[in-house]
Amino acid sequence: MFYTFVASPLGQLLLAGDGRNLQVIGFPEGSMARGADPDWERYDTPFMTAKRQLEEYFGGKRREFELDLAPAGTPFQLSVLDELLKIPYGETCSYRDIAIAIGNPKAVRAVGGANGSNPIPIVIPCHRVVGSNGSLTGFGGGLPVKRFLLDLEFGRPGLFATGFAD
Repeated sequence: MFYTFVASPLGQLLLAGDGRNLQVIGFPEGSMARGADPDWERYDTPFMTAKRQLEEYFGGKRREFELDLAPAGTPFQLSVLDELLKIPYGETCSYRDIAIAIGNPKAVRAVGGANGSNPIPIVIPCHRVVGSNGSLTGFGGGLPVKRFLLDLEFGRPGLFATGFAD
């Protein structure tokens, strides 16, 4: 596996993949903080497009990513990740909405678990999933990061600082 880092408003994000597909984005902090594994090789070149697109996203110039992705996961987790990719920029949905969309309406907690184990956050927008009452719930990069990403996408700084504004 190859890796590099990209500077972002969230700190240094780890990017990792097989040289063709992006497989991991790691946050510098939070429950899903991730660094490079010891057997990975630092190689910046395969990640130039991902770096550019992430910089455009954080700069407010990109709403959709056009990257080859290869997330790891169980068939259930991958079905959740596929559904997350359908959530439009600047919109949110609930864990229940995702469970219904994948045809398993009783799997709300399992959807939450799959969402929480997303190996490619930001690009696979798990931050766009909120509680059924609109509350911000757990996020691998930490709730302040989730708030930041949603505020960025909604173009309203502070909108999510204490939950949804009226």
